[in-house]
Amino acid sequence: MQELAFEGFDWDSGNQLKNWRKHQVSDAECEEIFFNVPLVVASDEKHSQTEPRFYALGKTDLGRYLFVVYTVRNNRVRVISARDMNKKERARYHDEQKKI
Repeated sequence: MQELAFEGFDWDSGNQLKNWRKHQVSDAECEEIFFNVPLVVASDEKHSQTEPRFYALGKTDLGRYLFVVYTVRNNRVRVISARDMNKKERARYHDEQKKI
């Protein structure tokens, strides 16, 4: 697992409601996963043509398992997309959880 150091979140007004409309994931849920353990983070090199992108596998305070794609701008997490984890992602998350 990678440790993250950031100063907050940056919500783009055009992106803000997109995750809710597409996947019923709120901004607050996206933020919660970054404060819960474990948080599995990896580089999303396939989609990093213009800037470094990452994805995070994490769990909300209410136990929802999320896959969040984000970038970091000016030490702030900028969420690009969020959805529920698929079966393979959830298995990886649980594998990381066992290592704690």
